[in-house]
Amino acid sequence: MDPRDTPGYRLHRALSSLTSIDIDQLEPADQERISTATTLLEQVDVLTQPNTMRDGDVHGES
Repeated sequence: MDPRDTPGYRLHRALSSLTSIDIDQLEPADQERISTATTLLEQVDVLTQPNTMRDGDVHGES
């Protein structure tokens, strides 16, 4: 199977690309944009991955 067909591939690639940028050499406005985009992609990544801890927490509260 082509790895590009797996769920989250593009998300992972975008996040990897953003984290590889040396933001110290960018203008402050661009640094903020990169930081915001990285944070948002990390949040989406967490939401799109199966989370066994979340299922465990639901059962723990019952």
